[in-house]
Amino acid sequence: MRQQVYMDNNATTAVHPEVLEAMLPFFRALFGNPSSVHWAGRAVKSVLEEARDRVATLVNCDPAEVVFTSCATESNNTAIKGVAAARRSRGNHIITTTVEHPAVTTPCLYLEHQGCRVTCLDVDSQGMLDLDALEAAITDQTILISAMYANNETGTIFPVGEIGEIAARHGVYFHCDAVQAVGKIPVDFKGENISLLSISGHKLYAPKGVGALIIRKGTKLYPLLHGGPQERNRRSGTENTAGIVGLGKACEIAAQTMRTEAERVRQLRDRLEEGILARVPDMRINGHPVSRLPNTSNLSFLNVESDSLLFNLDLAGIAASSGSACSSGALKTSHVLKAMGVAAGTSVGNIRFSLGLDNREEDVDHVLEVLPGIVRRLRESPKV
Repeated sequence: MRQQVYMDNNATTAVHPEVLEAMLPFFRALFGNPSSVHWAGRAVKSVLEEARDRVATLVNCDPAEVVFTSCATESNNTAIKGVAAARRSRGNHIITTTVEHPAVTTPCLYLEHQGCRVTCLDVDSQGMLDLDALEAAITDQTILISAMYANNETGTIFPVGEIGEIAARHGVYFHCDAVQAVGKIPVDFKGENISLLSISGHKLYAPKGVGALIIRKGTKLYPLLHGGPQERNRRSGTENTAGIVGLGKACEIAAQTMRTEAERVRQLRDRLEEGILARVPDMRINGHPVSRLPNTSNLSFLNVESDSLLFNLDLAGIAASSGSACSSGALKTSHVLKAMGVAAGTSVGNIRFSLGLDNREEDVDHVLEVLPGIVRRLRESPKV
């Protein structure tokens, strides 16, 4: 039987068995609406607050600052559009970066069409942000800085604490898309001067369809959704009780195991990178060499196409992803790698391996056994 290896955990993770077990009662026995005042509603209302406490503990915020959402895209849109609407009288300038997820860049583009001014800051060849350039970009019209915690493609970790200090010094809100960081590395909402922080459940072994937006007390924000009074009037809609319970449990597990798990996957990632470097010539590792997520490896291979690499890895049972996407028959370099100056076009193939809880040394060894031969065959094959 073909060995199957999943190394695309930055895209999504499998629900943790303990998370699934915690969720199951809320699909049947504990089915009530948390807003209902009768016994069925009261039976589930308290578990939402327990989950809120667990999220707050993981990221070091007050439970009252946790707002449950459907996903990180909703959290990001609420943060960016909500601040723009609430602080319109103060200014209309937003600062972000060229390597943000589309769930940040697209709302910014939308607001630009609505009359806001958006500054996108460049990064260097390692994907790192220039703090001097950030501070120089701030004007008396700046109302928000939106910068991610860790990049989803390369794993490069921004200097979030320093960004928060700069924002606080200038009276500017700081929104941080921390989707790839929460549960993998310590995140300190209070200590890093973050105003708004986005979380996604399915990136840390909770189910899809649940997330959170942490909103610092006193932050002015208009809600994205209007309706009922749920989440203290900050996010209308009947709560996804099972999903929220799952997110809370996943945060509890992460708080207990994160440090040891980070070191375990870091060793696997280093074994993978060192093995590929030793076996495959003309390749490079993308991202910061030190300030990088422990589970993420983004690699470029000269004279290989990304889609061909991924196709052949998939045939060998290996699930990974690419910094490139095939659109209308044309291979396009990802906006992240393009911003870093990584060579574009069909001469360079990019792959992201992102490891997780279920990966073991035999998975790494399988990739090391298969990948060099694939690269060699693709380089030797005639180019059309």
